Amino acid sequence: MWRDHQLEIVVFVILFVGVSALGFVAARWRRPDNLLHLDEWGLGGRNFGAWITWFLVGGDLYTAYTFVAVPALLFASGAAGFFAVPYTVIIYPLVFLVLVRMWSVSHRHGFVTPADFVRSRFQSPTLALLIAITGIVATMPYIALQLVGIEAVLKTMGVTGEGTIARHLPIIIAFAILAAYTYSSGLRAPALIAFVKDTLIYVVILVAIFYLPYKLGGWGAIFDAADAKFDKTPAPGDGILLNANNQLQYITLALGSAPALFLYPHSITGVLASRNRDVIKRNMSALPAYSLLLGLIALLGYAAIAAGITPLKNPNGTNDNNTVVPLLFDKLFPDWFAGVAYAAIGIGALVPAAIMSIAAANLFTRNIYKEYLKRDATPAQEANASKLMSLLVKFGALVFVVFVDPQFSIDLQLIGGVIILQTLPAVALGLFTRWFHRGALIAGWVAGMGLGMWMLYQIPNAATKRAHFGGSAFPLSEFGFDSTKTIYAGFVAVAVNLAVAALLTVILRAARVQDGGDDTTYADYFADEGDPRADATPQRPVPAPDPIT
Repeated sequence: MWRDHQLEIVVFVILFVGVSALGFVAARWRRPDNLLHLDEWGLGGRNFGAWITWFLVGGDLYTAYTFVAVPALLFASGAAGFFAVPYTVIIYPLVFLVLVRMWSVSHRHGFVTPADFVRSRFQSPTLALLIAITGIVATMPYIALQLVGIEAVLKTMGVTGEGTIARHLPIIIAFAILAAYTYSSGLRAPALIAFVKDTLIYVVILVAIFYLPYKLGGWGAIFDAADAKFDKTPAPGDGILLNANNQLQYITLALGSAPALFLYPHSITGVLASRNRDVIKRNMSALPAYSLLLGLIALLGYAAIAAGITPLKNPNGTNDNNTVVPLLFDKLFPDWFAGVAYAAIGIGALVPAAIMSIAAANLFTRNIYKEYLKRDATPAQEANASKLMSLLVKFGALVFVVFVDPQFSIDLQLIGGVIILQTLPAVALGLFTRWFHRGALIAGWVAGMGLGMWMLYQIPNAATKRAHFGGSAFPLSEFGFDSTKTIYAGFVAVAVNLAVAALLTVILRAARVQDGGDDTTYADYFADEGDPRADATPQRPVPAPDPIT
């Protein structure tokens, strides 16, 4: 009951309201003369320095779902849940090279979305439309998942009601406030709030990582308790160490999730808001510090086992493992500190949800609204369209969580990774080479997306009793192998995507099928702060070496 958590609720509400007020204040922070421009509303003026970018990108990538679901996965399955740690380690050196190119060409041409880049690089509105739709579809469940993190906290505090609407009323109020200050302040709101969010998260986790072993008898006792639990578990892939049944899934999930992390449009939005290339370089060098924090967060799942935590139940009677971390804080910490921890998780949901909704809205505005609905849209009309779309995106995510089993949205997040990976050839590889034929990229997208959806359809989820779309671990037996092993569906789908795109490019070029041109130049990929932008001074391409040479 909520009466047993009154101090926690008071602390949570005070911090939540304070951060919300900060979101409205952000409208006047670094305020330009005219906020009705996508560069200003959607990208914060493209002028964020190293510290703001650090908190913005970190707050964007490490969400409430991360802080709740990663330890929940370790609690339920053991070592397999650590996949999130290595993929965040290996990705930063790779995207170091990719994102500086994306920033430069976007700075020179005034691109706001990755689909803008694809539109100019391959002179293909169709391919750009596919990239935009892919980004929007993959982002929607990610926004919904932020609500799952908040809901886990609210359930732990007993702030629930009877009936569908009453049970979700606190979340509805929270997202209404989020929608209001995002509408008025744009990207400046999550950028400013990210300072508070990351500070709270660091404080809570660093305290927890020292205090919990003290309360539970040390890390040795914590790991022994986890090992004892999994020894009694019949599932072949569970345990504090990987085994032959889950190693392939672990490796391919980590390798597939790594590029997906920065292919999401909200990740690119945070990067494009940076002031110059050096800001991106410094941040990509420093962001692995968040991976260290993530590793510590993951261990909370084992601490919950040692503490004897029993998850709360979903309405359908299944265990809601997302509640194990809030329950752990509730059991072992003083009420006031548990309230701080709950606020950290709640605020940790608002920052990425705001950025994601802005990124999805920008995709719609630039690559659907302006391209197909109103070609002569003014910058002010673009900004207004994006602001309205950001509200609809949040509303859609809210409706999904209220009327659909939230556990299913967790499955959809894994599906989202498979979906967004299909943009890798056009977006990531397109930054380095124009070799691929635009028709081949479209065919590769169709092949990869089709195979990925087929694979996902074949995957059941025993925990949620779903026969289809129950995760991303595809059994190799479906391909005819005599094996109980599984593989990440996204890894296979993007491999097929690349193979089809490469093979068809060779065929189409041999057949001399006409390809589109390229509106970018070699120098565009190395432009830095102070170079002209296309929306002010349009540049036409001149003959130059391909960027890959």
